[in-house]
Amino acid sequence: MHLSMQQKKAVRTPLLHNRVEAVTITHPERVIDAASGLTKLDLAQYYASVAPHILPFLRNRPVYLLRAPEGIDGERFFQKHRGRMSIPGIRVFDRSLDPEHAPLMAVESAHALAGVAQMGGIELHVCSATADRIDRPDCMVFDLDPDADLPWSAIAEGARHTRALLDELGLRSFLKTSGGKGLHLVVPLARRHDWDAATDFSRAVAQHLASTLPDRFTATMGNDNRDGKIYIDYLRNQRHASTVAPYSVRARPGLPVATPLAWEELDKVRNASMWNISTLPDRLAGLTHDPWEDYFSTRQQLTASMKKKIGMKKK
Repeated sequence: MHLSMQQKKAVRTPLLHNRVEAVTITHPERVIDAASGLTKLDLAQYYASVAPHILPFLRNRPVYLLRAPEGIDGERFFQKHRGRMSIPGIRVFDRSLDPEHAPLMAVESAHALAGVAQMGGIELHVCSATADRIDRPDCMVFDLDPDADLPWSAIAEGARHTRALLDELGLRSFLKTSGGKGLHLVVPLARRHDWDAATDFSRAVAQHLASTLPDRFTATMGNDNRDGKIYIDYLRNQRHASTVAPYSVRARPGLPVATPLAWEELDKVRNASMWNISTLPDRLAGLTHDPWEDYFSTRQQLTASMKKKIGMKKK
């Protein structure tokens, strides 16, 4: 059978349009979010577009995937280890990092990000330590998880109170939207403290805020304890916990993005899901500087004087 040039072009075009970073996106037209109509191909193209921004936060770090192969309204599961199904571009770590399971995964290229989207991965969560020093976290995370009825103004004010305490302790914090309901404050650390030290210190910070501002904060898990308050989730700072990566998509209606902010931007933020995969690239294009430009050069230690200020008892 002989095809005209126009027919040949029509045959080739779909193949050209479902290739992202050398990964073929199968079923590119599949809608993964009914609320916005965004597709699997849209997701892959988003991750390819933000690769220079997200990859520094993933490099040499175990990455855990929230996968939803049929879309966010379908079955979803959390994948921490390489399974039987191969994900294009994924690198695996030595089994010694988690010897009782299949190897942990690394996502370190735009090709791998497109591979994650191809295999139904939507969210990327990261360990707070890199593979070369897995016993020494390089950050602490304070996840401000609010009661659903709290207005955004109360959540933003809660972030300011948390920052003020950290500033008083001499710890610089970096802010991002969660892409869900709340805000995350991330405190970079020098890799000199073990997991227990990071967990104990972050717990003490949370408990100090809850005791000094009991009408605003709770450090106790559970919806009953969070009524009208913000739960400060410090449990992200445990060895096998994780936090959604900066610039990761969330598996929520509209496909919002966990977005790094400069502190002075907080007054202009309307909610934790303000940016999504359609609008985040425009935000990045309009920025005059990276809101987290000093993040990787900021390395801080937890000192005895800090611990004293928040009432930590000596062990």
